Amino acid sequence: MNFTKMHGIGNDFPVIDARGLEGIDWPSLAVAMCDRHFGVGGDGIILVLGSDVADFRMRMYNPDGSEAEMCGNGIRCFGRYLFERGLTDKTLLSVETGAGVLELKLSLQDGKVSAITVSMGEPHLAADAIPAALAGERIVDYPLEVGGSSLKLTLVSMGNPHAVAFVDDVQSFPLAEVGPLVERHSLFPRRINFEVVRVLSRQSLEARVWERGAGITLACGTGACASMVAARLKGLVDDRAEVRLPGGVLTIEWPGSGPVLLTGPAEFVFDGAWLREVPRLNR
Repeated sequence: MNFTKMHGIGNDFPVIDARGLEGIDWPSLAVAMCDRHFGVGGDGIILVLGSDVADFRMRMYNPDGSEAEMCGNGIRCFGRYLFERGLTDKTLLSVETGAGVLELKLSLQDGKVSAITVSMGEPHLAADAIPAALAGERIVDYPLEVGGSSLKLTLVSMGNPHAVAFVDDVQSFPLAEVGPLVERHSLFPRRINFEVVRVLSRQSLEARVWERGAGITLACGTGACASMVAARLKGLVDDRAEVRLPGGVLTIEWPGSGPVLLTGPAEFVFDGAWLREVPRLNR
């Protein structure tokens, strides 16, 4: 099976053209391929599929085999892959995801994709949309004691669930210890992604992310969007801000209503062939 390794500011994925491939156990393949010692290594695998409602369909499986509704860095890799591998000549694309149909705008330089802007859809803020075992149309600064840390969580769904905590020091925060406790807290029946964020200015945030099903990653596109939305809800930033993650910088725009716009790069790393057995579904 052929694949292309790509990354969006360090959030890395084997991308597979899965059109016409049948009977593959994708969750098991994701576990095997994403292993950084015995596999290819990645924060998930991305599948390119046909769609009846959009130009293409994207599916993404986490390293633990669970399927994510959406991935902001992954969909930018998806868009560049489609264009530069000749699957489309469009620079305005619609992509079906688990979070709905999203629109991509590809920016070109010398015939290559230099940046991708994704209209990520409107953030969902009500507790039952996250989902969370709470009540309310907006959950802002909800107090939670976990792992020895006193957190104030603002909850945002970008098609996948996020809990955002603003802290004084992002780098020293014990994310490896606290992250899994927040992810699997009983408040969150479908688990949750967790961001720790520091406000640098009205136009700049610093963030680190614990991703549901993946752990600490260098970047998370939906996490950057959720961080911006949470900061905007609290009046901490203007309508446009850079979110600085360990792997690089993403630009997020959200005026307080309507869709969130995410802009950032996507890079090719290498092409490869999976030589181990491809796991098959039992029939």
